[in-house]
Amino acid sequence: MPPTLGLTGDVMLGRAVDERQHTRDATAVWGDLEDPLAGLEGLFCNLECCLSTRGEPWTRTTRAFHFRADPEWATPALTAAGVDGVTLANNHVLDYGERALRDTLDELDDAGIARAGAGRDWDDAFDPAVVSIGDCTAAFVAFTDNTSEYAAGPDSPGTARIECDVDDADTREAVHEALDRAAAHDPDLLVATLHWGPNMVETPAEQYREFGRWLVDEGVDVVHGHSAHVFQGVEFQDGAPILYDTGDFVDDYAVDEDLRNDRGFLFELDVTADGDPTELRLHPMEIEHYSVHHADTEAAAWCRETMRERSAPFDTEFERDGADLVVDLG
Repeated sequence: MPPTLGLTGDVMLGRAVDERQHTRDATAVWGDLEDPLAGLEGLFCNLECCLSTRGEPWTRTTRAFHFRADPEWATPALTAAGVDGVTLANNHVLDYGERALRDTLDELDDAGIARAGAGRDWDDAFDPAVVSIGDCTAAFVAFTDNTSEYAAGPDSPGTARIECDVDDADTREAVHEALDRAAAHDPDLLVATLHWGPNMVETPAEQYREFGRWLVDEGVDVVHGHSAHVFQGVEFQDGAPILYDTGDFVDDYAVDEDLRNDRGFLFELDVTADGDPTELRLHPMEIEHYSVHHADTEAAAWCRETMRERSAPFDTEFERDGADLVVDLG
């Protein structure tokens, strides 16, 4: 069997999730998905919070929310699920200032969890995360167009921030630099993971479609999007999956009863040792009691129908395999 890379949307372990975890086992946050997650050969997610109990809430600009989790439980939870790498290129990694960001970097480094998208300075933020998926080596470059005040500088910590605009010269230069750094690792699989666009939007705007397609043209094998808090459609560009938004995976957010941001998928990509994707599988999940679970029958049906509807404009068709949606890429 080919090795499988799992990709998730936002993993937000702060606020009520953090409070709840102090009264239960650290791994409870993964619900009944802990074993399936740990069984993947590779697992990569967007970590939407700091791993620190230090620092002060960001006040240089107005922030409605501040997310952080106690690393005493959160780091073991990540390792128990087999998380191999995370992107920190998002709008919450500096919610508690530079000290908490540095704590987060140290926690991940000490745990052996690869990271990309934020760092101690610009160079660190734009370096790739490199992980093994069986015999396949994958490199992840990470970017965000959110929260300009969190951008890393030459000598200051922050995120790998860009404008998602194919005509922006600074963006093209920064992306090419990151891709060159990834190529230096001679990866079999190159993934671009992006925290892009506005919240609670079902369809990616044209600028993000153009940007995702441009990344594929520049040599990216998989585009892994997140930020909207709801999943968006899947497109294939020259055989490369563009997951415009992988939605939420764990959080404590209020649920929109129409958009159902508590429902989504674990995205599983089978790859060969040479990095060739052979199958994309979408496993329905839902968030309950601050934990992720296999979706029940009704929720799974909603997820499948909604994903088909949102992917139809991209001419993407899925087969059904039990509760899952599948695309054969062989």
